[in-house]
Formats: sequence, C-alpha cells, structure tokens
Amino acid sequence: MTEDRTPAAGDNPEGAVDSDADEPIKGRKNGLYDGVSDELAASMKSGWGDTELRDLRPIEQAAHTAARRAALSAAFPGERLVVPAGNLRTRSNDTEYSFRAASEYVHLTGNQTEDALLVAEPAGQGHEFTLYLLPRSDRENGEFWLDGQGELWVGRRHSLAESAALYGLPTRDVRKAAEELAAASDVPTRIVRGYDAGLESALAEQLDEDRDQELKVFLSGLRLVKDEWEIGQLRAACEATVKGFTDVVRELSQAVATSERWIEGTFWRRARVEGNDIGYGSICAAGAHATTLHWVRNDGEVRPGELLLLDAGVETHTLYTADVTRTLPIDGTFNPLQRKIYQAVYDAQEAGIAAVRPGGRFRDFHDAAQRVLAERLLEWGLLDSAAYDVDKVLELGLQRRWTLHGTGHMLGLDVHDCAHSRREQHVDALLVPGMCLTVEPGLYFQQDDLTVPEEYRGIGIRIEDDILVTPEGNENLSAGLPRTVEAIEAWMADLAG
Repeated sequence: MTEDRTPAAGDNPEGAVDSDADEPIKGRKNGLYDGVSDELAASMKSGWGDTELRDLRPIEQAAHTAARRAALSAAFPGERLVVPAGNLRTRSNDTEYSFRAASEYVHLTGNQTEDALLVAEPAGQGHEFTLYLLPRSDRENGEFWLDGQGELWVGRRHSLAESAALYGLPTRDVRKAAEELAAASDVPTRIVRGYDAGLESALAEQLDEDRDQELKVFLSGLRLVKDEWEIGQLRAACEATVKGFTDVVRELSQAVATSERWIEGTFWRRARVEGNDIGYGSICAAGAHATTLHWVRNDGEVRPGELLLLDAGVETHTLYTADVTRTLPIDGTFNPLQRKIYQAVYDAQEAGIAAVRPGGRFRDFHDAAQRVLAERLLEWGLLDSAAYDVDKVLELGLQRRWTLHGTGHMLGLDVHDCAHSRREQHVDALLVPGMCLTVEPGLYFQQDDLTVPEEYRGIGIRIEDDILVTPEGNENLSAGLPRTVEAIEAWMADLAG
C-alpha cells in the first residue's frame, strides 16, 4: 500500500482545506513530505479535463426502489424519515474495512456509497425524498489528491447531477445534512439507528428510540416479499454460487495439501469475479469442524475419508446473496455411516421443501424436517423409543441435541433477511409468492458426545438450498448443485476426472 496520502498533520498548505469546514486536511503524522509548496498547489488546481458523465440512464431497479419509497411514505405520513447508508470503519490506523451499505438504504435507493442519507420530508399527502451524498472530490481545495478518501486515492465519485440521473432522486451535499436537519427541529423525525452515530447525535433532541425502532421494523418487513427484479438477483446469486462450489470440488486436492483456507479462497475468488463479495463468512468445515455451526476460522486440515461441510454464498453487485450448503466426501465417496446420516438429512430437507407453498405456514418446513430427523434418531436408538414417541420428542425438543438450529430463514439483501420484521409477518405468517427462504436441516454429533456411538462422533452434515415461493408451490433456486448421495459422488468423480 502506498504511503503519504496527505501532507504532514498540522500543515496547512495553500489549497489544502476542507471546503465545508474551512479547516486543514489532516495527514499522517510521520509522512515523508513536510507539506505542499504554493507552486505544487497551484499546479494541481489546473490542467484537468471535463469528466462529467452526461446522458446517464436510471439504474435497472429504479422503478422498484420508487415503489418501495412510496410504501414507506404511506406508512409514516407527516413525519421526516432518515435512512443512512453508514460510514467507513477503521480497520487499523488509517486503513478501513471494505464498506457495505446498510440494507435498508440500498433497498430504498439502489445506491451503495458511504456517508450517504435518504431523507423523506413530509409534503402534502406524502413525502419529498432527497438523496444526500458526497459530491465529486474538490480540485480547488486539493481534497482530490491530499485527502485519504479523495478521488486519486480511492477512485472517482459520481457528481450530484450524475447521481440524480442514476437514482431518480434530487441530490444534496451530505456534508450539510446534519446542520439542515437539526435546524428544522419542529418536524417529527425518525432515523434508522446503528449506521451513523454522528447524525444520531446531531438529531438526538428530535429522536425517540422506540419510534425509531418502529421504522426499522417496518423497513425489515418491507423486504419480506421480493419483486421480480429482486428474484432475478437471487437467481444470479445462486447461479454464481453453483460455480463457486464447482470450483471448490475441482480444487479439493489442493485443499488436502494445504488447509480449509484453500477452500475459502477458492470460493471467495468466484464471489469476487461474479459479484461483489461473499454474502457472509464462508463456513469451510472439514472433519469434526463440521459440527461447529458457524466454523469460519477455516484453518483446519482437509483429510480424505472425512466430510467437508461448505456453507457459502455469492453476493451480487447489487448486494443480494445466496446461502447454500453441501456436505461432500473429501475423497469423493461416502462411507456407509456417512451415507446413512446424509440420507436422513436429505430426507428431512425433502420434507421441508415440500412444505414450502403459498398459504402454508412459515413454520411448516421446519416442523416437517424436524419430524423426519426425530424419527431417524429414534430408529437409530439415539433416543429411547421405549420412553418417547416422535410427538413427545418434538414436544420436548429432545432432537435438538443433534439438530441444534432452526431449519431456515428468509433470504435477500441480508443472509438472514427481514430479521427485525414483526413476528406476525414472518415466523407466524402464511407464505405468499415472492418470499424466499432457506431450507437447511442438519445433524451434528460432537466429538465429546458420549451419548452416541463412537463412530458417529465428529460427523456434521447439513444440506441447504434457497427456495422461492411461487404461485404454484416453490422453486429451488440452487438446484444446479447435486443433492443426492449418488448425484454428488458422480458430480465429484466427473470434476476430478
């Protein structure tokens, strides 16, 4: 990484000021340059071509984001609504984590830039929406080359006019937002909390935590039913994820020679090529690590004869993510016990997927899958069939020692999408076309579990697919990956050959 992003701290070379606050641009304390000469400052102000982008077309989802904003407006008449994108977070010293805009903000705008806001001001029977953004780097004050977030360091930003054309919204300079919003203190205001602490502080006297939570809950529920464009994004995410799993199987021999990190890196490469990134930390769990539900350290050995549980998803450029799990025999063939346990999980998933249909309860797929697993645990003698029948097992939740987690969740912009929505809209709701969820039963036998035969210990198996509710029933968006024992073994043999 290059050094000396700015002049030394405390220097105030000509032109090196913040145009909004009229303060010097601060730099690295131990930078190699002491400052900027008047001659260099003058040189950097001139001789640059016009790069304004004209005749831009609106983003693909502009009509959909407008419809979502209309729904938001109707829900909160007469109130100002503030939806921040979020800010950069320091990783160490003067380096930042990769930025990922808040899902609420992205859903309403399609924009992904940091330090941005969507503001809805009450007007008449509805709202006037404004997008507050950072404008282009200023060449007059030197910010474009002296500031660590200037254009020559991190890339060109859209101008406010360009952004207005792209997102179909009037735009304003976000550096003035806090002052402008705080000045109109008589307007009832809600903000989505947790993304912009500075703005929350500036508006503190206008805000109420309970009212703000109501806004967050509403926006979470607004994402429960995906529109046609969103479904297309989820399809694309699943298609890219299929390619990522295929890459991993092709390179399994490299992972055997190295570690789980090879698997992690292989899938990540595909995610970056096909989309924005991975949608969540990839779980690349070989051997007994598969019994840890969110194993993301990915630093273990990959040994033939054991299983690999790979839970990973590609996030598209528009931030919609897949979430898929396959459990694979590292040497390409399941042994008899692995096959038996895998078949039980597969049968449970089949029962769960069959329960996903419009008019069915959201809980139905979970209940169906758990029933199958409880029956198998009784058949195998891991639960006492003389003491319990399957209904009693489920009533007491005894199967959870080995199934551990719920059988699925909503999917979309977040891997666990709509998590803040009302229960009556979500967990206690009926399914409708356009909902997308995962079905992911599993069985996990811990290495130190003395209640199961020794040969079971250290085996963890999960199968997960992304299921769209359709008017006719459901569609498996991740069906491009094999699921049955026979299909997996044939697929792996073909790729290895």
